[in-house]
Amino acid sequence: MEKETFKTLSIIIPVYNEEKTVEELVETVLAVPLELEKELLIVDDCSTDNTFAKVSQLREKHPAIGVFQNEKNRGKGFSVRRGIDEASGDIIIVQDADLEYDPNEYPKLLKPILQGNADVVYGTRFITTEPRRVLYFWHYIGNKMLTLFSNMVSNLNLSDMETCYKMFRAPVIKALKLKENRFGIEPEVTFKLSRVKGLRIYEVGISYHGRTYLEGKKINWKDGVRAFYVLLKNYFSYLIRREKHIYKDLSKK
Repeated sequence: MEKETFKTLSIIIPVYNEEKTVEELVETVLAVPLELEKELLIVDDCSTDNTFAKVSQLREKHPAIGVFQNEKNRGKGFSVRRGIDEASGDIIIVQDADLEYDPNEYPKLLKPILQGNADVVYGTRFITTEPRRVLYFWHYIGNKMLTLFSNMVSNLNLSDMETCYKMFRAPVIKALKLKENRFGIEPEVTFKLSRVKGLRIYEVGISYHGRTYLEGKKINWKDGVRAFYVLLKNYFSYLIRREKHIYKDLSKK
């Protein structure tokens, strides 16, 4: 079988009040050496600081960058879904603008896809030899509990369901019927991927430079509760609606 040819990596960057880090993040992404072309898509979720002004300046400097602004604050999930709809690349990754995840690790995430072994790659923070900042104990426990519960309802064996580094062959993620507007997008994507027949998911160890709340971390315990709810809701919705719950268009599945 002839190996699939990939030309462009679409990098979706959802931003909300990231004026301190967005410029450094974008310049870092642009500097990463890849064998693929890069398509950068920045989606501003109606920031209340100078984020959009910074992003607009970046577009003047780098005209190829795609910039979008939500008409009101809708949540990370909404911004990610908008970015997926706008993306034209062969492979898609979501990149947070807070510098917790290092764009220089794109090559290791790309490798299983470019070699023809994977359709989706998760960057795991927990099975890795890379540096990882030590932060909150209860966040760690909550993440492990969510990943365990996700594995139970999805029948996957992931070590880090909540990782923000998820890379997809574009047709795979574009086919999914995604609805979550906030951080519930992570468990929703994971569950729906688990119902795609024949899908090949790999994990790759990554570094992690997490932020504290004082440094701008936004996710909280309510988002953890929502994640459990999203997993349960999707599990039972799938039992009732089957593939109609997973795909936008069943004729293209």
